[in-house]
Amino acid sequence: MATIVDIALKTPGFETLVAAVQAANLVETLQSEGPFTVFAPNDDAFAKLPPNTVNNLVQNPPQLGRILCYHVVSGLWDAAQLQTVSELVSVEGSPIPIRSHNPLEIKNATVLAEDVRASNGIIHVIDTVILMG
Repeated sequence: MATIVDIALKTPGFETLVAAVQAANLVETLQSEGPFTVFAPNDDAFAKLPPNTVNNLVQNPPQLGRILCYHVVSGLWDAAQLQTVSELVSVEGSPIPIRSHNPLEIKNATVLAEDVRASNGIIHVIDTVILMG
């Protein structure tokens, strides 16, 4: 089975996320054993950000890494389990609110595809880049 990174590399619509993970030097981490639950913004989610935001973040790898780590939770959290909690703590250290269950909402993002299994975790595709605070 493919890792989280391998799935992102092979799936259309994740070019910006892959580039961001590479720029933040998180590829090795997200290929490690895990398990991780990743709330993965698609390219359309990144396109919603103000102009030049992604380019500016790529120039600031520590900040980019912090934002990307806010999209990751330790452990395996499938959609059914996410419906039993009101928040999770990201690997960045900040809480991520689980706001709604039908459709499933992670902070201010709607889950577009859930329970994409990887060898080292699970991916939920979201329509918005989520930010701490």
